[in-house]
Amino acid sequence: MKPADFCFHHPLRVRWAEVDAQHIVFNAHYLMYFSTAMADYWRALAMPYAAAMQRLQGDIFLRKTTLEFNAPARLDDRLDVAMRCDRIGSSSMTFVGAIFRDHQLLLTGELVYVFADPSAQTSRPVPAPLRALIEAYEAGHAVTEVRTGDWATLGEGARAVREAVFVQEQGIAREDEWDAADATATHALVSNRLGMPVATGRLIAQGASEQGASEQGAPGRGTARMGRMAVDRSLRGSGVGQQVVQALEQAARAQGYTRIVLSAQRSAEGFYQRLGYVADGAPFDEVGIAHVVMQRALVGQQKGPAP
Repeated sequence: MKPADFCFHHPLRVRWAEVDAQHIVFNAHYLMYFSTAMADYWRALAMPYAAAMQRLQGDIFLRKTTLEFNAPARLDDRLDVAMRCDRIGSSSMTFVGAIFRDHQLLLTGELVYVFADPSAQTSRPVPAPLRALIEAYEAGHAVTEVRTGDWATLGEGARAVREAVFVQEQGIAREDEWDAADATATHALVSNRLGMPVATGRLIAQGASEQGASEQGAPGRGTARMGRMAVDRSLRGSGVGQQVVQALEQAARAQGYTRIVLSAQRSAEGFYQRLGYVADGAPFDEVGIAHVVMQRALVGQQKGPAP
């Protein structure tokens, strides 16, 4: 096996607590490495695991694991844990894994999972949507859909994501989250192949009424405001946030805007910086959370990672 045989890769560094008296990784930790990679595999499919399993009315249980050791990993090694789904049966899914160090194959594994009723723990057929999602990912197809539109079209999904992130997770009062600007804004919504909304944001004219958002940053001709950016907690770092930003920037260009301003939570400032946004003014407090105004001229195309 070689790294190119896999489309999914999870980087991992060996920690001190994982080596044994022989100064090599204790064999049981390789199972933990594969389990950690599998959690990231579902994230790569834009699938919030717990919510997705509830939607699919089941869960995935590990039934069998086989490991074959070629060479040991040692403290501070940087490992590449690669995974792929080799077969989906009636109720089981077989994953093949490999652990590399600088392209050297250290270990291979086979993990057999069964889709089952979580209460009775009896096997059930792998749901067709889950089967289709895995097959699409392994074939290199997109696992998300990005749409832009009005509140009437996208509001149900956008509301679900914003409610989970802003109200439930961050504790923002509902009356501070919802305002009249939603009715006139351009919204972006990212959904996965299971039909689950996972990220959203909106675009309004700079200076438009936006209850609960700062109006810092000089309003001007050709300026739009991006806001209400929310990404499902389990999918931050997966790229769906960048998809929202890019969709809203494309919409802004189509509407004739030449600049975007936004009020970024300080925890997300680095994300926006990597996408070409720069801070504009001193930090300020908004609904109890530290923010900073950022802006970007809409010239050319941006690149960079996303939450």
